[in-house]
Amino acid sequence: MTFRELINKYKTICIDKNLEIEAVKFLILELTGYDAATLLLKYEDSIEQNILNQLICNIEKYVIDYLPVQYILGYTYFCGNKLNVNQNVLIPRSETEELVFHVEGYYKNLFLNKKVNICDIGTGSGAIAIALAKNNNFNVTATDISPDALEIACNNALMNDVKINFYEGDLLKPLIEKQLKFDILVSNPPYVASSDLVDPLVLKNEPHLALFADNDGMSCYENILKDAHKILNFPNIILFEHGFEQKILMENLINKYFPKATYEILKDINGNDRFTVIINK
Repeated sequence: MTFRELINKYKTICIDKNLEIEAVKFLILELTGYDAATLLLKYEDSIEQNILNQLICNIEKYVIDYLPVQYILGYTYFCGNKLNVNQNVLIPRSETEELVFHVEGYYKNLFLNKKVNICDIGTGSGAIAIALAKNNNFNVTATDISPDALEIACNNALMNDVKINFYEGDLLKPLIEKQLKFDILVSNPPYVASSDLVDPLVLKNEPHLALFADNDGMSCYENILKDAHKILNFPNIILFEHGFEQKILMENLINKYFPKATYEILKDINGNDRFTVIINK
């Protein structure tokens, strides 16, 4: 069997099951060690039987067992950093990389390249915190309620050679208890409402603790904004990722807890309302 035949075989299956053939191609690239250009050059080459067996075994974990390819591999990439992932943490999404870029952009505008303290609330795999910690002007702290997630995040920080202060606890609580202060707060917390439709691949595999939140998915944002003044210096920036239908709900919370702040709702690369930036100065 050639690579072309292998991909075409599973392309049909992916279409039938509403799965992504790009995920299959990603598996092939990672398992063979080829880059995309090399794979293209080898499209008509016959695959060695032992390699073919390995590829089919892992591809079928995705198309038959409905296991995300990142969990099959045990790792993924985020902002150029390799991160270990398993079913104790959400798989970082490409949209969330945009959140990191927004943090860096708004930081430069307000803090003019001064050193700042940043907290990442609900860090999961540590993706956001690690990406931010690559900036030498950022002193990064991260929290998560899940000890299993924090273990992965700590290992990922070591693997990526960055220093992050990790604390176990619910949202801001460990930071309040330790009387820590920050200039920037960033969070991509659970925001899926119980009534929302969720991709079966996600629902079956990814941790519900990191997906779902009460009050139409807004409970974590409200709890963060309610207590944010306890850990923030002045001036400060708060940045969130959220669901694309939560713009009005987010604006209501901002007006309730930070009525004097300026804020922006930003769209992601797909044109969806995805990020909120709150500036207090």
